Amino acid sequence: MPRRKILTGRQRAALFDLPADEALLLHHYTLADDDLEIIRSRRRRHNRFGFALQLCALRYPGRLLAPGEVIPLEITRFLAAQLGLSPEDLAEYASREETRHEHLAILRELYGYKMFAGRGSRDLKVWLEKKAETARSNEDLARWFVDRCRSTQTILPGITVIERLCADALVAAERRIDARIVDRLEPEMRKCLDALLTESADGSVTRFVWLRQFEMGRNSADMNRLLDRLEALQEIALDNSLLSDIPPHRVAGLRRQGERYFAGDMRDISGNRRLAILAVCVLEWRSAVADAVVETHDRIVGKTWREAKSRSDACVAEAKSTLKDTLKAFSSLGSALLEAHEDKAPLEEAIQNTGGWSSLKDLVATAAQLTDTLAADPLAHVVQGYHRFRRYGPRMLRALEIKAAPVAEPLLTAAEIIAVGETTAVRSRSFLRRTSKWHRHLKDDDGHRLWEVAVMCHLREGFRSGDVWLAHSRRYGDLKEALVPTEVARSTPRLAMPFEPETWLADRKALLANGLQRLARAARAGAIPGGLIENGILKLDRLTAAVPEEADAMVLDLYRRLPEVRITDLLLEVDDEVGFTEAFTHLRTGVPCKDRIGLLNVLLAEGLNLGLSKMAGASNTHDYFQLSRLSRWHIESDAMARALAMVIEGQSTSPMAQYWGAGQAASSDGQFFPTSRHGEAMNLVNAKYGHEPGLKAYTHVSDQFGPFATQTIPATVNEAPYILDGLLMTDAGQNVREQYADTGGFTDHVFAVTALLGFQFIPRIRDLPSKRLYLFDPTSCPKELKGLIGGRIREPIIATNWPDILRSAATMVAGSMPPSQLLRKFAAYPRQHELAVALREIGRVERTLFIIDWLLDADMQRRAQIGLNKGEAHHALKNALRIGRQGEIRDRTSEGQHYRMAGLNLLAAIVIYWNTKHLGNAVAERRREGLDCSPNLLAHTSPLGWAHILLTGEYRWPKR
Repeated sequence: MPRRKILTGRQRAALFDLPADEALLLHHYTLADDDLEIIRSRRRRHNRFGFALQLCALRYPGRLLAPGEVIPLEITRFLAAQLGLSPEDLAEYASREETRHEHLAILRELYGYKMFAGRGSRDLKVWLEKKAETARSNEDLARWFVDRCRSTQTILPGITVIERLCADALVAAERRIDARIVDRLEPEMRKCLDALLTESADGSVTRFVWLRQFEMGRNSADMNRLLDRLEALQEIALDNSLLSDIPPHRVAGLRRQGERYFAGDMRDISGNRRLAILAVCVLEWRSAVADAVVETHDRIVGKTWREAKSRSDACVAEAKSTLKDTLKAFSSLGSALLEAHEDKAPLEEAIQNTGGWSSLKDLVATAAQLTDTLAADPLAHVVQGYHRFRRYGPRMLRALEIKAAPVAEPLLTAAEIIAVGETTAVRSRSFLRRTSKWHRHLKDDDGHRLWEVAVMCHLREGFRSGDVWLAHSRRYGDLKEALVPTEVARSTPRLAMPFEPETWLADRKALLANGLQRLARAARAGAIPGGLIENGILKLDRLTAAVPEEADAMVLDLYRRLPEVRITDLLLEVDDEVGFTEAFTHLRTGVPCKDRIGLLNVLLAEGLNLGLSKMAGASNTHDYFQLSRLSRWHIESDAMARALAMVIEGQSTSPMAQYWGAGQAASSDGQFFPTSRHGEAMNLVNAKYGHEPGLKAYTHVSDQFGPFATQTIPATVNEAPYILDGLLMTDAGQNVREQYADTGGFTDHVFAVTALLGFQFIPRIRDLPSKRLYLFDPTSCPKELKGLIGGRIREPIIATNWPDILRSAATMVAGSMPPSQLLRKFAAYPRQHELAVALREIGRVERTLFIIDWLLDADMQRRAQIGLNKGEAHHALKNALRIGRQGEIRDRTSEGQHYRMAGLNLLAAIVIYWNTKHLGNAVAERRREGLDCSPNLLAHTSPLGWAHILLTGEYRWPKR
């Protein structure tokens, strides 16, 4: 039987190779005084050297030296310097095999090392089996096992033994989890689940395949198709507690497998595994379809409002000609009346001469009608959406398990009336605010249609804000349950705020007072860089560029020195150095993909926007079905993120990257991509980008040009909530200290949370002079700044909500809920949720401090400009790479769109890595020629060029 190989060569080397890095040598191979005393008791020089080397190898990586193993020169020099010996003294060691064994026995006796055998090995195996359930990958478990052996001073067994132990533990854990799920299923439920694989739906596919074919819709027909699936899933009465103690990543893995297997393949899987996958899919799909129902309702309401606005605008447009004629008629009548009044003639005669009383009566009626038309708002036309809501509303309200906060109980009561279709029930308006415009229109409503439309519209707002939620939902769940406990918040090291609000308030009051005095002095002296405050009005000049004249010529010369390269060769070269393809493990086994060229074909198809069928025709190695199989079983979101992190880490350690930054600053911006008029994005039109539908890729770019995070977001949403996702949910993002964004990326909530988490948020605000300053005591403001003050900070509300503010920030750090989801909820209900208001007040404080610093610090302004320019240049590279399908993203589902954006971002990162490396080589070549390559000039270069890369044509791979 062949040995079970679960690790790649690179992963095995990371665990077992002797260290050659200076930091690792200093940490693990620095000998203590008692070590040196024991080592010097050996008589011969080569025995002292060999004894020390064996001791260090047992400490790290924790294994025995292999006979004939080549020792890195860095180790021999490092140990020789400590021992007062020469590296050549090691050559004679272990000419007698017995000497090495004798030294090992002494080391075990003196330091307590033990072999992997007996009771110790059995305890480690038991520990390994328990840890296997929580391991996210084969590499994770192998690394944990190695670390455990080191901590218990157990000498590592051979790599083949470790791989076999880990593989056996993972298989056993998988079987235990499957059995745990299936044991909770009643016999009838097992039959019901198995029937999904045999019963047909729509006469063409099995119910199993039919149930998983869902996506967010855009109209009532799509909604009813979603409700068909939701009701079918609810008929399979599985309890959500079925997965209560199953690790979330295991649940996610079982669901992803269920979404990739065909029904025939599922029937061939062993009983427990098959039933576990089916049970997980039913529960997960039930939650996902319910979320899709709410999102589809959100879109339908939005579409209804847009149509109402269009009707209102059309009525105003149509009334313009009538308005003109009416005004002319009134003008003629007024002139006649004034003329008669001046001549002291009878007014009645003047009226008769201009058309008579009947004409005046018609004119007044027309004027009244025009007044109503011009005063009307979209609410006057929104009732036109009643029939759309009626087609699915009652059914949706019966199917969803809706819960509500006390403030939204009247809304839930109104929704129940629609759900059961009560015609005699009192249709209360208590769910409306007292100042709501709906009241005026509902008074004139002679039926129930507008009332039902009002309920459905307010239901959308309730879901958005969190006042209304779904039970067992990730996206629309109860916000209070999502926040971590206060004890967890207090123990979160990332929080950059005190636990007592009084301390924070006192600090911010002092900072504001000092900042205002500095700004006032600068205003009086006319010393504000590039601006002035005159009569309470702030005026700013445009920031000028500061690029040396020699920089452009040097950049052109560097790129002329880069070799021309085919995109296929570029991918192979970067993978040889970084090994990013190892991140794409098999969804079922966790083993890295063995078909490297096929996987690169798939990634290239995603990155270039070609699609698998076009790539199969252009490649010389794989057909469509081979690429489709690789894509289905190896390409997933987590794998894309791992591969991107590997490339970004490799690029950031390049010597050339150090000229651009230290990886502690980043910018973020959204890039628009047009889509076809099909699929989920077809009704997401942002007028800023024209009248074609599309989506955005919101990308974080480090100061070293690495695009370390990207998200696919609708083109119509505000970008600001997504800033923290890239910072908190990636390792590279957590190293960032300064975050730049454009005007669309800032809100007061973002200012608040970034400050609370220790990030310096620096947005470039386009209309900065119109922004106001907020103070704790506006009366103490210097007179020069009085015109800039917008209001008072509500100090009590911050103090009252401080514990929940801590919990909110800690929840974002914990990753239990994406920060964007939390921020979007906060932005939806500042009118009644005190936590959102408190965060807004904190954001006003931080925004005021930022504006003061921005006005007085020209260097900050320039750093932000440079950072944002890097992001814009990064967009140009992506536009050049997405050569397929005329640049349109034509995938119908959000998952397909996400993979397309993630693949493009990964390909851009790979190009940046390759350019960074070869620009470094070009710089070295220039220096050998005696040309200027000063750090000041190199800071103005970038690795975003692509003219030297052959992107089109046939994609031919070398035979390997």
